[in-house]
Amino acid sequence: MAAKFAFFPPNPPSYTILVDEETGKLRLSSDVLQQRDNVDVLKLCTQKGNEIVAMYVKNPSASLTVLYSHGNAADIGQMYHIFTELSSHLNVNLMGYDYSGYGQSSGKPSEHDTYSDIEAAYKCLEETYGVKEEDIILYGQSVGSGPALELATHLPELRAVVLHSPILSGLRVMYPIKKTFWFDIYKNIDKIPLVNCPVLVIHGTEDEVVDFSHGKQLWELCKEKYEPLWLKGGNHCNLELYPEYLKHLKKFVSAIEKLPPHLRNASAQSTDQPEQPLNIAEHDAEKPRPSTDHKEKARLSIGHREKSRLSTESREKARASTDRRERTRKSIDRMGKARNSTDQPEKARNSFDRLGDMVRSVGLCNVDCLKQAAAEA
Repeated sequence: MAAKFAFFPPNPPSYTILVDEETGKLRLSSDVLQQRDNVDVLKLCTQKGNEIVAMYVKNPSASLTVLYSHGNAADIGQMYHIFTELSSHLNVNLMGYDYSGYGQSSGKPSEHDTYSDIEAAYKCLEETYGVKEEDIILYGQSVGSGPALELATHLPELRAVVLHSPILSGLRVMYPIKKTFWFDIYKNIDKIPLVNCPVLVIHGTEDEVVDFSHGKQLWELCKEKYEPLWLKGGNHCNLELYPEYLKHLKKFVSAIEKLPPHLRNASAQSTDQPEQPLNIAEHDAEKPRPSTDHKEKARLSIGHREKSRLSTESREKARASTDRRERTRKSIDRMGKARNSTDQPEKARNSFDRLGDMVRSVGLCNVDCLKQAAAEA
């Protein structure tokens, strides 16, 4: 039932696959595609038994790799130009893939099939291209935020996540529900607190398909918040058109690339610090603490009554420390409970038919938008 209202693969697909007679390599064939030597086209087998199509854009100067999960009603033929432009302007390698039942991928789309699809793409990056987990950025657009966050919860050393017009969950796109039901799909609201790496959220304030409140609440639930990008007036399908889109992505990738290893995934080691948006420039070297040895020696030289006072102070400090740890534990427990119950008001959808009309537009964008934004950036 949920899949019928969640997935709208382009019909017919925007591309076909041909074998290059000279090289024997696979190529995407379309009237609007310009073949590039730095693009590999692959067929990958998933654990569900499907064969999906993926494309890998190579950038010889890149140190990071983006694994991109596209939106609904799109395939990699339509995303081809955006993928190649992002690879060039962000200075990254980029892998995009079609979900089962999309483009020339076999099978039928479902929530769990998309999880198997992204796992196959990730495995290809590791085994075929030698990409390490800590050098990967997961990018999820709209419905693609589902498989991206699912994989992110299983990768403790992941470098970063980008959520582009993401959804809280499938049902929450239609109705402002306050709790998660077992039959809901893409329960991102419950998964985002489990992601330990920095997360960038991008959303348009006038999104007519996935309300702006989805992106805002997901950002608020992040452990490692990066400065979000709320594009004023942006809708669901035109964010790439804004010059700020590419500028902010460049800033994010540059910051993540420079982040020292010991500062990555900091929230995985500590939950005591207040949550603040990640700002790489503010990570200064730790300043040495002033010495207090002479004061300590003076205290130790005092008589029996002073020693007794110090012992009393130690007990008081121990009790205070215990109280702080207990408050921290209770705070973390409350966060866990809040994760399952909190939800900002969203605009209710009156019918499943209206959802179908809206979801058909998810993930579609003007393939020339990124080039225009890059020229203005």
